[in-house]
Amino acid sequence: MTGGAGFYNAVFVLEAMGRTLAMTVLGCSIGFAGGFILALLRRSTTPYLKPLGLLASVYVQLFRRIPFLVILFIVLFGITPLAPDASLFTIASVSICLLAAAFLCEIIRAGLDSVPTEQLQAAASLNLGAARTLFRVVLPQSWKVIVPPAVAFGVMFIKDTALASQLGVVELTFTGKVLINRGISPVWGFGAVLLCYFALSLPLTRLGAFLERRMRLERRLAAS
Repeated sequence: MTGGAGFYNAVFVLEAMGRTLAMTVLGCSIGFAGGFILALLRRSTTPYLKPLGLLASVYVQLFRRIPFLVILFIVLFGITPLAPDASLFTIASVSICLLAAAFLCEIIRAGLDSVPTEQLQAAASLNLGAARTLFRVVLPQSWKVIVPPAVAFGVMFIKDTALASQLGVVELTFTGKVLINRGISPVWGFGAVLLCYFALSLPLTRLGAFLERRMRLERRLAAS
Protein backbone atom coordinates (compact mmCIF):
# COMPACT_ATOMS: atom_id res chain seq x y z
CA MET A 1 0.00 0.00 0.00
CA THR A 2 1.43 3.39 -0.96
CA GLY A 3 1.68 6.24 1.50
CA GLY A 4 -0.97 8.24 -0.37
CA ALA A 5 -3.42 5.34 -0.33
CA GLY A 6 -2.74 4.73 3.35
CA PHE A 7 -3.44 8.37 4.19
CA TYR A 8 -6.65 8.32 2.11
CA ASN A 9 -7.84 5.14 3.88
CA ALA A 10 -7.01 6.63 7.29
CA VAL A 11 -9.05 9.74 6.51
CA PHE A 12 -11.87 7.52 5.22
CA VAL A 13 -11.95 5.55 8.49
CA LEU A 14 -11.79 8.70 10.64
CA GLU A 15 -14.70 10.24 8.74
CA ALA A 16 -16.72 7.07 9.30
CA MET A 17 -15.72 7.16 12.97
CA GLY A 18 -17.04 10.71 13.24
CA ARG A 19 -20.23 9.68 11.47
CA THR A 20 -20.75 6.80 13.92
CA LEU A 21 -20.21 9.12 16.88
CA ALA A 22 -22.53 11.76 15.39
CA MET A 23 -25.34 9.23 14.86
CA THR A 24 -24.98 7.99 18.43
CA VAL A 25 -24.80 11.42 20.08
CA LEU A 26 -27.60 12.92 17.98
CA GLY A 27 -29.89 9.90 18.27
CA CYS A 28 -29.35 9.32 21.99
CA SER A 29 -29.59 13.03 22.88
CA ILE A 30 -32.91 13.49 21.11
CA GLY A 31 -33.96 10.06 22.37
CA PHE A 32 -33.19 11.14 25.93
CA ALA A 33 -35.42 14.19 25.56
CA GLY A 34 -38.16 12.03 24.04
CA GLY A 35 -37.72 9.40 26.75
CA PHE A 36 -38.03 12.08 29.42
CA ILE A 37 -41.35 13.26 27.97
CA LEU A 38 -42.59 9.67 27.66
CA ALA A 39 -41.62 8.95 31.27
CA LEU A 40 -43.51 12.01 32.51
CA LEU A 41 -46.59 11.01 30.51
CA ARG A 42 -46.48 7.47 31.90
CA ARG A 43 -46.21 8.75 35.48
CA SER A 44 -48.81 11.50 35.11
CA THR A 45 -51.96 11.24 37.20
CA THR A 46 -53.71 14.12 35.39
CA PRO A 47 -56.98 12.75 33.95
CA TYR A 48 -56.75 14.44 30.53
CA LEU A 49 -53.19 13.11 30.08
CA LYS A 50 -54.22 9.50 30.71
CA PRO A 51 -54.76 8.71 26.99
CA LEU A 52 -51.32 10.11 26.17
CA GLY A 53 -49.83 8.07 29.01
CA LEU A 54 -51.44 4.95 27.57
CA LEU A 55 -50.06 5.72 24.11
CA ALA A 56 -46.62 6.30 25.64
CA SER A 57 -46.78 2.91 27.36
CA VAL A 58 -47.75 1.19 24.09
CA TYR A 59 -44.91 2.98 22.27
CA VAL A 60 -42.32 1.95 24.86
CA GLN A 61 -43.44 -1.66 25.02
CA LEU A 62 -43.54 -1.90 21.22
CA PHE A 63 -40.20 -0.32 20.36
CA ARG A 64 -38.33 -2.10 23.15
CA ARG A 65 -39.30 -5.40 21.52
CA ILE A 66 -38.57 -4.59 17.86
CA PRO A 67 -35.02 -5.32 16.62
CA PHE A 68 -33.10 -2.21 15.64
CA LEU A 69 -32.57 -3.55 12.11
CA VAL A 70 -36.34 -3.83 11.63
CA ILE A 71 -36.80 -0.25 12.88
CA LEU A 72 -34.21 0.91 10.35
CA PHE A 73 -36.19 -0.58 7.47
CA ILE A 74 -39.53 0.67 8.84
CA VAL A 75 -38.15 4.21 8.99
CA LEU A 76 -36.55 3.82 5.56
CA PHE A 77 -39.81 2.80 3.87
CA GLY A 78 -41.82 5.25 5.97
CA ILE A 79 -39.69 8.33 5.30
CA THR A 80 -38.81 7.75 1.66
CA PRO A 81 -42.33 8.48 0.28
CA LEU A 82 -42.59 11.63 2.42
CA ALA A 83 -39.03 12.89 1.95
CA PRO A 84 -37.38 11.25 -1.05
CA ASP A 85 -34.22 13.33 -0.57
CA ALA A 86 -33.67 12.21 3.03
CA SER A 87 -30.13 10.91 3.48
CA LEU A 88 -29.34 7.48 4.85
CA PHE A 89 -27.62 9.21 7.78
CA THR A 90 -30.90 11.00 8.60
CA ILE A 91 -32.86 7.76 8.37
CA ALA A 92 -30.41 5.99 10.68
CA SER A 93 -30.45 8.89 13.17
CA VAL A 94 -34.26 8.94 13.27
CA SER A 95 -34.26 5.19 13.89
CA ILE A 96 -31.84 5.61 16.78
CA CYS A 97 -34.05 8.36 18.24
CA LEU A 98 -37.10 6.10 18.15
CA LEU A 99 -35.36 3.19 19.84
CA ALA A 100 -33.40 5.30 22.32
CA ALA A 101 -36.55 7.10 23.47
CA ALA A 102 -38.19 3.79 24.37
CA PHE A 103 -35.22 2.40 26.32
CA LEU A 104 -34.25 5.67 27.99
CA CYS A 105 -37.86 6.22 29.02
CA GLU A 106 -37.64 3.17 31.27
CA ILE A 107 -34.29 4.31 32.69
CA ILE A 108 -35.65 7.78 33.44
CA ARG A 109 -38.89 6.42 34.86
CA ALA A 110 -36.94 4.16 37.22
CA GLY A 111 -34.92 7.17 38.36
CA LEU A 112 -38.01 9.28 38.96
CA ASP A 113 -39.70 6.43 40.83
CA SER A 114 -36.64 6.03 43.08
CA VAL A 115 -37.43 9.29 44.91
CA PRO A 116 -39.12 8.42 48.23
CA THR A 117 -42.82 9.18 48.48
CA GLU A 118 -42.15 11.18 51.64
CA GLN A 119 -40.23 13.71 49.55
CA LEU A 120 -43.24 14.23 47.29
CA GLN A 121 -45.55 14.54 50.27
CA ALA A 122 -43.23 17.15 51.78
CA ALA A 123 -43.24 19.10 48.51
CA ALA A 124 -47.05 18.96 48.45
CA SER A 125 -47.23 20.22 52.03
CA LEU A 126 -45.12 23.21 50.97
CA ASN A 127 -47.61 23.91 48.15
CA LEU A 128 -45.00 23.34 45.43
CA GLY A 129 -46.50 22.91 41.99
CA ALA A 130 -45.85 19.91 39.77
CA ALA A 131 -43.10 21.65 37.79
CA ARG A 132 -41.29 22.96 40.87
CA THR A 133 -41.55 19.58 42.55
CA LEU A 134 -40.09 17.92 39.48
CA PHE A 135 -37.15 20.26 38.99
CA ARG A 136 -36.36 21.09 42.63
CA VAL A 137 -37.15 17.83 44.41
CA VAL A 138 -37.39 14.86 42.07
CA LEU A 139 -34.72 15.44 39.43
CA PRO A 140 -31.86 16.40 41.78
CA GLN A 141 -32.34 13.09 43.61
CA SER A 142 -33.04 10.91 40.58
CA TRP A 143 -30.00 11.83 38.47
CA LYS A 144 -27.80 9.42 40.42
CA VAL A 145 -30.08 6.59 39.28
CA ILE A 146 -30.58 7.84 35.71
CA VAL A 147 -27.10 8.85 34.58
CA PRO A 148 -25.02 5.62 34.93
CA PRO A 149 -27.38 3.33 32.96
CA ALA A 150 -28.07 6.10 30.43
CA VAL A 151 -24.35 6.41 29.73
CA ALA A 152 -24.08 2.62 29.52
CA PHE A 153 -26.90 2.63 26.96
CA GLY A 154 -25.00 5.19 24.88
CA VAL A 155 -21.86 3.04 24.96
CA MET A 156 -23.90 0.01 23.88
CA PHE A 157 -25.47 1.91 21.03
CA ILE A 158 -22.13 2.94 19.59
CA LYS A 159 -21.72 -0.73 18.71
CA ASP A 160 -25.32 -1.18 17.56
CA THR A 161 -24.93 1.56 14.94
CA ALA A 162 -23.08 -1.13 12.95
CA LEU A 163 -26.52 -2.31 11.81
CA ALA A 164 -26.92 0.96 9.91
CA SER A 165 -24.38 -0.43 7.44
CA GLN A 166 -27.20 -2.66 6.16
CA LEU A 167 -28.82 0.49 4.74
CA GLY A 168 -25.56 1.61 3.17
CA VAL A 169 -24.63 4.20 5.81
CA VAL A 170 -20.87 4.66 5.61
CA GLU A 171 -20.08 4.10 9.29
CA LEU A 172 -17.28 2.07 10.85
CA THR A 173 -18.46 -1.43 10.01
CA PHE A 174 -19.21 -0.39 6.43
CA THR A 175 -15.69 1.01 6.08
CA GLY A 176 -14.25 -2.36 7.13
CA LYS A 177 -16.00 -3.96 4.15
CA VAL A 178 -14.81 -1.17 1.85
CA LEU A 179 -11.20 -1.56 3.00
CA ILE A 180 -11.30 -5.28 2.29
CA ASN A 181 -12.72 -4.59 -1.18
CA ARG A 182 -9.72 -2.30 -1.74
CA GLY A 183 -7.39 -5.21 -1.18
CA ILE A 184 -6.54 -4.67 2.48
CA SER A 185 -6.26 -7.75 4.68
CA PRO A 186 -9.45 -8.47 6.68
CA VAL A 187 -7.31 -8.60 9.82
CA TRP A 188 -5.97 -5.11 9.23
CA GLY A 189 -9.26 -3.71 7.92
CA PHE A 190 -11.52 -4.90 10.71
CA GLY A 191 -8.68 -4.54 13.21
CA ALA A 192 -8.72 -0.81 12.49
CA VAL A 193 -12.51 -0.81 12.89
CA LEU A 194 -12.16 -2.61 16.23
CA LEU A 195 -9.69 -0.02 17.50
CA CYS A 196 -12.00 2.81 16.43
CA TYR A 197 -14.96 1.30 18.30
CA PHE A 198 -12.72 0.90 21.35
CA ALA A 199 -11.54 4.52 21.07
CA LEU A 200 -15.16 5.72 20.94
CA SER A 201 -16.42 3.50 23.75
CA LEU A 202 -13.62 3.89 26.28
CA PRO A 203 -14.10 7.61 27.09
CA LEU A 204 -17.85 7.14 27.59
CA THR A 205 -17.24 4.09 29.79
CA ARG A 206 -14.76 6.07 31.89
CA LEU A 207 -17.23 8.97 32.09
CA GLY A 208 -19.97 6.64 33.32
CA ALA A 209 -17.66 5.13 35.95
CA PHE A 210 -16.56 8.60 37.08
CA LEU A 211 -20.14 9.84 37.42
CA GLU A 212 -21.13 6.72 39.31
CA ARG A 213 -18.24 7.12 41.78
CA ARG A 214 -19.01 10.80 42.24
CA MET A 215 -22.70 10.18 42.89
CA ARG A 216 -21.88 7.36 45.30
CA LEU A 217 -19.59 9.75 47.19
CA GLU A 218 -22.31 12.40 47.28
CA ARG A 219 -24.75 9.85 48.73
CA ARG A 220 -22.27 8.92 51.44
CA LEU A 221 -21.67 12.57 52.32
CA ALA A 222 -25.40 13.24 52.43
CA ALA A 223 -25.96 10.21 54.66
CA SER A 224 -23.24 11.28 57.05
